[in-house]
Amino acid sequence: MKKIIAIVLAFSALALVSAQGTVGEPDAASIGIDTAQQKLQVVTVDKFESAGFWNVYIMPDEGVANGRLFNGGPAAKADEPKPEERYVGIDPKIADVQTYGARVDFFKRGFNTVYVLAQKPIPIEGITKTISVWVVGRNYNHTLKIIVSDFFNNQFELTMGKLNFHGWKKMSVAIPPQNPDGRTGIIQRNYHYNSQMGLKVVGFKIECDPMEAFGTYYVYFDDLRAVTDLFAEDSRDEDDMVDGW
Repeated sequence: MKKIIAIVLAFSALALVSAQGTVGEPDAASIGIDTAQQKLQVVTVDKFESAGFWNVYIMPDEGVANGRLFNGGPAAKADEPKPEERYVGIDPKIADVQTYGARVDFFKRGFNTVYVLAQKPIPIEGITKTISVWVVGRNYNHTLKIIVSDFFNNQFELTMGKLNFHGWKKMSVAIPPQNPDGRTGIIQRNYHYNSQMGLKVVGFKIECDPMEAFGTYYVYFDDLRAVTDLFAEDSRDEDDMVDGW
């Protein structure tokens, strides 16, 4: 009788261990059923090909700034996958042969700030995950930030990194998700308006290192891109009405 009880207890313990080992493990057949669907795509935001669309600004007591287009660009860009060009206002036939250069002549050392701003905010379709741009930093210890505007037109500055490098470098930044309450942080989507979502790029901000904010400073930009989730955009009903009138 004792042997039978011992065998039963042993099988019970084995079954309990087996059950504990499978708790929380996903079923291969159900993976992806309850997860959000995404369609990530690299898209062109701006090629820096339009004269007069970008402008450089600095406080009048800090220096003088101006910008213009130049022929040329990063050779490494040719090795990247060609992005989609889906936006209104971007003609796929535009030759990608120019870059935008900014020149700043400082009056004095200090915590000077330089802005490179678009004439109007550039919309990014879908839900933006990352933004990247090719930059020539000229090996200064200045900090580059990108200024974005969210669904409610609140502006945010995201740090892309230091400009302490020679030649062209691709600088990127990830877009933080909105806070769980859905009311704070960078908000790219509102559940009431599925036809209106995403970010707008306002421009760039260069925070100068006071030890190197003197003389003349040059910086160049090319090929502003984004990785964005286009699932909601491509899955919208064709007969749905468009708000914003």
